[in-house]
Amino acid sequence: MTARGAEVDSTFGFVDLAGFTALTDAHGDREALALIDRFEAAANSALTADDQLVKTIGDAVMLRFDTIMNAITGTAAIFERCSTEAGFPVLRAGLHHGPAVARGHDWFGATVNLSARVAAAARGGQLLATAQVAQTASQAGITVTALGLYRLRNVFAPVELFDVSVGAPVTGTVIDPVCRMQVRIAAAAGTPRHGGIDWWFCSLDCAAAFAAAPDRYAPTP
Repeated sequence: MTARGAEVDSTFGFVDLAGFTALTDAHGDREALALIDRFEAAANSALTADDQLVKTIGDAVMLRFDTIMNAITGTAAIFERCSTEAGFPVLRAGLHHGPAVARGHDWFGATVNLSARVAAAARGGQLLATAQVAQTASQAGITVTALGLYRLRNVFAPVELFDVSVGAPVTGTVIDPVCRMQVRIAAAAGTPRHGGIDWWFCSLDCAAAFAAAPDRYAPTP
């Protein structure tokens, strides 16, 4: 454990379940809690001995990586595992490298705060990163796309953000419009048509909720 008050350069990341609120509303608190347990296990499995799952904050995990490359490969591994296992919503994440101060198992400072804001700017399925992380990813042959300057909440100056590829999306999967869970089309519980579009669901309960109020989940223009 790093000494209290020690300032260490690390890469910090926040990874969250983009559809967690909808999933909780659709399936209840017990299933949501079980999902968080699985999410933590997926995150831990992607860490090296030098990395750390700092804490879980609601539907997100805060991670500290010893190196930038560990952060990139570890976050991509979390995305891959959660996209191939049944029952996860899509993920979104943000990475930023810099100094932070240790306090027990936790970390504090502007670097941590900025990494959280970067994650909040990401869309479902997207890993966003700041310049130093993006440069390391690009040098490793990973596809990186410059997105320009972003205004982030409670950050004074605009921040240049980059989309770092986390691999091709898993084929044959869709998003349940009710609970926002990833669903394999071959195992979908129902396929009603609404607004000229076929919809797939993880369970008959979600299919029934959609049938009762389709415009709530799939509003038409």
